[in-house]
Amino acid sequence: MVLEGGAVPGGAGGAPRRWVLTLLLWLAATPGWPRASGGPSRRHWPVPYKRFSFRPEPDPYCQAKYTFCPTGSPIPVMKNDDVIEVFRLQTPVWEFKYGDLLGHFKIMHDAIGFRNTLTGKNYTMEWYELFQLGNCTFPHLRPEMDAPFWCNQGAACFFERIDDIHWKENGTLVLVATISGNTFNKMAKWVKQDNETGIYYETWTAQASPEKGAETWFESYDCSKFVLRTYEKLAELGAEFKKIDTNYTRIFLYSGEPTYLGNETSIFGPTGNKTLALAIKRFYYPFKPHLSTKEFLLSLLQIFDSVIMHRQFYLFYNFEYWFLPMKFPFVKITYEEIPLPNRHKTFPGL
Repeated sequence: MVLEGGAVPGGAGGAPRRWVLTLLLWLAATPGWPRASGGPSRRHWPVPYKRFSFRPEPDPYCQAKYTFCPTGSPIPVMKNDDVIEVFRLQTPVWEFKYGDLLGHFKIMHDAIGFRNTLTGKNYTMEWYELFQLGNCTFPHLRPEMDAPFWCNQGAACFFERIDDIHWKENGTLVLVATISGNTFNKMAKWVKQDNETGIYYETWTAQASPEKGAETWFESYDCSKFVLRTYEKLAELGAEFKKIDTNYTRIFLYSGEPTYLGNETSIFGPTGNKTLALAIKRFYYPFKPHLSTKEFLLSLLQIFDSVIMHRQFYLFYNFEYWFLPMKFPFVKITYEEIPLPNRHKTFPGL
């Protein structure tokens, strides 16, 4: 079911990790480094996002600094002939803490708003990380554990009210469609199923290059992808969307063809590959939270050395590890136009 608020159990989170904010700002402003080439694909890509039969309880170690969905409520059942307005909502990431800072770099968070024109009630629906972005992107290295430990879940949050100031002041609040109560109820049923089976957040989109039509290795699974999936479902149910420009933030990794490495057991278990296990843990070490200023600056240099100089990136996807041989422009944040759907057009990779 849709997670409806309350404290997330646990003890490790904290967010945003300081280097995450710095990294996002740096990537948004960096043009790139000398170019490198990669070979052709030899298997079917992208790797499909894995869905699950149920959502597990969060590990007690994991904790969000900011409570997930604190005012959440169940999705209401509308009358079939109710008239529901659908709104596109977008605001800078961490706007509540940093205002429009990340908006200047088009690093945006997406959500959907609904307004019942007969009752006057309005609602917000969004999908985001339970333990903040840093914990969903990189693991904790716990000394008592052989394998990296991940605090990574994402979920849908639904609550009554649209905070007009929050969305309008630095972002977007615009009407994109009008649907019936019956269509809304069908969408709500789909949202619950989507939320119960798509349980983890994925920050990165990994591609062969920035060029149009380039091979995609892995798709992200984040707030914007949830909005796009919901729009697509509404179009499938008969909703007609207005013709307006819509853009979304994406964070790309660029690499040659990835190599599959294995899962936690095969790499870090008793009979695992100790050399590979050490290499993965060394790669993730600079991304740890709660650093002093000196440690933070040193970590940035180590990250630069691994990703840019040695062209290495270890990606955790579908609870499995992959090696990405990085290439120009290595990492990039984009703000791409993706049109609203119609009844005959679908989005790839959703």
